[in-house]
Amino acid sequence: MTAVPANAAEIIDGPKVNWNFAVWGKRRAFTEGMEYAAEQVKERTGGKFTITMGYGSFSKPKETLDGVKLGATQGAMFCNFYHPGKNPAFMVFTLPFLPLGDPDVRIRVTRKLYEHPALVADMDRWNAMTYVSTILPQYEFFGRGKEPHKPEDFAGMRVRAGGGIGSAMEKLGATLSTVPATEVYTTLERGTVDAASFPYTYAHVAYKLHEIADWFTGNLSPGTSECPAVFNKDAYAALPQQYKDLLMGMRDEIYAVQKKAYADIDAKNLPMLREKLTEITYTEEQRADFQEKAGKVVWDEWVKDNPKLPGQELIDLILSEAKASM
Repeated sequence: MTAVPANAAEIIDGPKVNWNFAVWGKRRAFTEGMEYAAEQVKERTGGKFTITMGYGSFSKPKETLDGVKLGATQGAMFCNFYHPGKNPAFMVFTLPFLPLGDPDVRIRVTRKLYEHPALVADMDRWNAMTYVSTILPQYEFFGRGKEPHKPEDFAGMRVRAGGGIGSAMEKLGATLSTVPATEVYTTLERGTVDAASFPYTYAHVAYKLHEIADWFTGNLSPGTSECPAVFNKDAYAALPQQYKDLLMGMRDEIYAVQKKAYADIDAKNLPMLREKLTEITYTEEQRADFQEKAGKVVWDEWVKDNPKLPGQELIDLILSEAKASM
C-alpha cells in the first residue's frame, strides 16, 4: 500500500469520487500501469479520488466497452482483437511486421494514432476516450523441431497464431491452428502444432511453453495487439479540473511503470530461456524480407477490405511516426 504524503500541502483537494475500472484475469505486468495510476490517484488526493480495479468483477473481457458505454464502469481496458467490429480502426495495430518493437516508439506512435479521427470515432461509439496504452509486447514464436531462420522455413509448419500474425503466417505457407491459450501446451507437446505465438516473454513462460519447446524467436517481432485503458467520457467530464490534471499529468509515469514491468519479467525469463532453448535472431535485412513477403501484402489487403476506413493513411502515419522516433 502506498502511503499518503506527509506534507498535507502536497495533497490535491477535491470532492469524494470513486471510479470502477474493469479488467480481467489477475494482477500482472499487463495491468501494472493502471495499478500505479490507481495507487497514485488515491495517494495524491488523500483518498478522496479512488479507482477500484475490478478483476473480472465488473465486465467480461469482450464486454468492457459495453460497460463503459452504459456507465456501469467509469473506465476499462479492452483488447482490439477481442472484437474487431467494435473497434475497426484500432485493428491497424494488429497488422503484422509493423515497426513497433521498441516500447518508446510504440508509445509515440500510439499517442499519435489515438488522436486520429478514425480512432476517436471508434471510441465515440462507446462514449469512451483513450487514456494510455498497455504497450503490449511484440509476439514471438516458441516451437519444436524445424527452426525458422528465413521466411520460407515457415512453409508447411502448423502454427498457433491469430489476427494479422496469423494472416502473415498463411502468406508464408504455414497452416493455422486456433486453439485456446490454455490448450497450447498440450498441442505443442503432442506435435499437433509446431510453434505458437504469444506476447514475449511473459505469456510464453506463464503457459510453460519453455518446458517443452526447443527454440524461440527473439526478435522476429511479427506483430502485436493494442489494449488501451479508456475512460467513460461523461465520467471524465464530470471530474473537477484538478483531478483531470492529475490523471493527464501522470501518463508518462504510467508508461515508465508499464515498461519496467515488462522489462523486469524479461530480465528474469531471458537468461533461463537462453540456457534451456535455442534463440533464433534475425538481421534487419532478414526482418525486411519477412515484412515484404508477409507484412505489406497483409497491409494492402486490410486497406482493400476496409474501404470505409482511411486504412492506408493510418498505416502511413504509423510508419512515419515510427521512423521519426528512431
